Amino acid sequence: MTNQGNLKPTVFDLDGTSVKSYPAPGARLSEMLREDLGARDVKIGCNAGDCGACTVLVDDKPVCSCLTPAQQVAGKRVETLKGIRRDDPVADKLAHSFHGHGAAQCGICTPGMMVSAVALLREKPSPTEGEVKDALGGVLCRCTGYRKIIDAVMATSPITVEARGEVGDAIPRVDSEGKTSGTEKFGDDIAPAGTLEIFVIRSPFPRARFELGDLDEFIAQHEGIEATLTAKDVPGRNLFGVIPEFVDQPVFAETETRFRGEAIAAIVGTPSVIGAFDPDTFPVQWFELEAATDVKSAQTPTAAQLHEGRDKNVMCGGFVQCGDAKSALERADTIVEGHFRSGFVEHAYIEPEAGFAQILNGRVEVHACTQAPVMDLDALEKILDMDRAQIRIVPSGVGGGFGSKLDISVQPYLALAALKTGKPVRLTYSRTESMQSSTKRHPSDIQLRIGAKQDGSLSGFEFYGEFDTGAYASWGPTVANRVPVHASGPYQIQDYRAESKGIHTNNPPAGAFRGFGVPQSAIAQETLFDELAEKLGMDQLEFRILNALEDNVPTVCGQVFSQGVGIKACFEALRPAWNTEREQAATFNASNDVIKRGVGIAAGWYGCGNTSLPNPSTIKSGVLEDGTVVLHQGAMDIGQGSNTVISQIFATALGIPVQVLKIVGADTDVTPDAGKTSASRQTYVSGNAARLSGEALRAQILEKMNVGLEAVLSFSGGTLTANDGAGQQEIDLSTLAADDEGFVFRAEESYDPPTKALDENGQGVPYAQFGYAAHLVVVDVDTRLGTTKPVKFVAAHDVGRAINPMLVEGQVHGGIAQGLGMALMEEYIPGRTENLHDYLIPTVGDIPPIETIIIEEPDAHGPYGAKGLGEHVLIPTAPAILNAIHDAVGVRIRQVPATPARVRSKIKVSL
Repeated sequence: MTNQGNLKPTVFDLDGTSVKSYPAPGARLSEMLREDLGARDVKIGCNAGDCGACTVLVDDKPVCSCLTPAQQVAGKRVETLKGIRRDDPVADKLAHSFHGHGAAQCGICTPGMMVSAVALLREKPSPTEGEVKDALGGVLCRCTGYRKIIDAVMATSPITVEARGEVGDAIPRVDSEGKTSGTEKFGDDIAPAGTLEIFVIRSPFPRARFELGDLDEFIAQHEGIEATLTAKDVPGRNLFGVIPEFVDQPVFAETETRFRGEAIAAIVGTPSVIGAFDPDTFPVQWFELEAATDVKSAQTPTAAQLHEGRDKNVMCGGFVQCGDAKSALERADTIVEGHFRSGFVEHAYIEPEAGFAQILNGRVEVHACTQAPVMDLDALEKILDMDRAQIRIVPSGVGGGFGSKLDISVQPYLALAALKTGKPVRLTYSRTESMQSSTKRHPSDIQLRIGAKQDGSLSGFEFYGEFDTGAYASWGPTVANRVPVHASGPYQIQDYRAESKGIHTNNPPAGAFRGFGVPQSAIAQETLFDELAEKLGMDQLEFRILNALEDNVPTVCGQVFSQGVGIKACFEALRPAWNTEREQAATFNASNDVIKRGVGIAAGWYGCGNTSLPNPSTIKSGVLEDGTVVLHQGAMDIGQGSNTVISQIFATALGIPVQVLKIVGADTDVTPDAGKTSASRQTYVSGNAARLSGEALRAQILEKMNVGLEAVLSFSGGTLTANDGAGQQEIDLSTLAADDEGFVFRAEESYDPPTKALDENGQGVPYAQFGYAAHLVVVDVDTRLGTTKPVKFVAAHDVGRAINPMLVEGQVHGGIAQGLGMALMEEYIPGRTENLHDYLIPTVGDIPPIETIIIEEPDAHGPYGAKGLGEHVLIPTAPAILNAIHDAVGVRIRQVPATPARVRSKIKVSL
């Protein structure tokens, strides 16, 4: 809360009420709204006007409140999402349209989107698509792919859904209202105004030695600073990590930092002091050291070793071999080969890392945006050297994660600060420190050779890839192990050799990012497949169909699936568009000299869950004596829809409408561990646990009521009714004994996918299921400028069973948008692209129409046959775009992103 002192009041109308605040000179409108006036529905994503999440209306005009001086609204009318939802029928209609179209995923950008859209709809109730894009152009979204948002704004009538929410029903998200009303609380929305804040001191160099000064004197000289934190304040292990054998990243570096942005200390103080703090005044001396910033230099004999025991900075490797790739290549009639490179890619979720912590009854309670609450608990138990029963993790809403929020970020600083001060504390990363310190997609350096016989059958495949895992391991070992399993793509290859290495550098840690290295390998494999088809004189689609994996055919790991291999069905679904779009492209090119149109195709597959490791989820459910059916749903929903999908699976198994469920979200005190939200595992693994829990609960009820298996259950007040056709039975639930949690019926079930360890050649059962995808894209390439503009996508996905088709489409759209970014514009450069102005992600104007084709080849293990989806979509998107660029202008791009400069230089060389 701002200290009034001698400050002048700013009086204005906020959502229909006259308010008064005392902002300091230079204060932002966003800060005044959120901290002084409690309008936490105004979201902060960048504080630089780049993301638009903070958009509000000032006298009916949309403005970025983070760029608007607070004093400028004196005497004016300010509207936030909360107010317009309450008072404006236009906003209420739009919210229902967002629900019906699945236009809100994680929800962090939704307030900015809706406020901007309401401003448009008030003036133009039936806008064109171009007008919608113009109105929303200043608001970034990282989840939806924008198309559902455009559809929702343009809808002339609301979509009504009356389904029970059974498996297969396209119902709105069960948590959609909180997103469209701005009431869902994200990491920075929880702490009361005035809470002590934390400022983390970070390294300005990729590698440096440092010496701390007198911190006691520093505190004495700075009124309002209550404490400092360094490695000496860590009572337990000053390390964290996600792979037990590779726990190597310090909470605070002790004498040397290994990447720009690494934490060495933190200060805890009042909001006014932290807000004005100059990090150059912190007592530390820096001594910059020579850094290795690429995988080649890191492996030289003179390079400094980042970690003891990791020779030449090689963290670890992965390997899969079957047959004899070398001999097969010698027998091949045609061989193609290539060297492929990709750079760091930033997750760019709109919500920076944020959280709040307090001490309650001697226990540490941490609220934070996370994809893995139990993993957070595991880490803090060791860092704090505290009984885990004394630690509670309460996840907030997650404003996008995509893998990076699997790693801990703010959690240890919050816990340590709360323990040291004994007071509540909060921490929200700035966009710059988020981009400096968070994990990235691994840069790749890949060599690949593929051979084929004249009939088109594959004959030999040799893959070698080095992946820059940065200063610390994070999920690098998972990438190294997963890539060789997937580098073949979903194809039949009898003679195969794939090797990968994770290499340490003085770059930011590279971790999990939607695909765990598979998108990088798919670029190499799928673009060379196009080259093979061209050399053989074969149609690219037919070449892929000829070699596609099928039921009862072994993968490169020797794994055989008797059902559910749906890649051929995906290819066949693209055939009509493949033929039509190429004909239309030829017609277009005949009459256009500068803009050339191309059509590209690519495929992908992805194993759901951990690679050959235990991967369990547990779901608890029960019935209270008042008839409330409670689902303890601990699978973190980061926008992908697990709250809804797992509820639908459970409700179907129990035999009730999903609308009657009370959902208890993830909380390590009350919710069993549903595992981390990663590797496209939640629909499959937690979904199976939910199915088993629903079936077990139903079995208890049917046995108690002595009715048939087909009985229809219904709850009315405290009465449970079952009708099996032969008669109707009722139970007054208040007459039944309740357990300690108040349940009169209770079921807790777990599921762990059946996998087997890989041998020294990578043979075994790495995953119980794979999902499959094939994408077609049409692009226009400007031959003078080198710009590439996708104009249409057609995406076929085998999801086994679409639990919720609307959410399937949402995942397809979002994955395509991220794949498009990776292909054409996104490249994180440490020290240079540390904001959302210099680092480009797709905007609403970049995403063309997307046609989603849902293929359902049921999986033997999935709940009701369902397979995971989240990662799969991104994998074929980039190679399809690169293949389309070649089809348009005849050049091969082997480094992404395919920026205009890179494409233009290739075109110039080809002339």
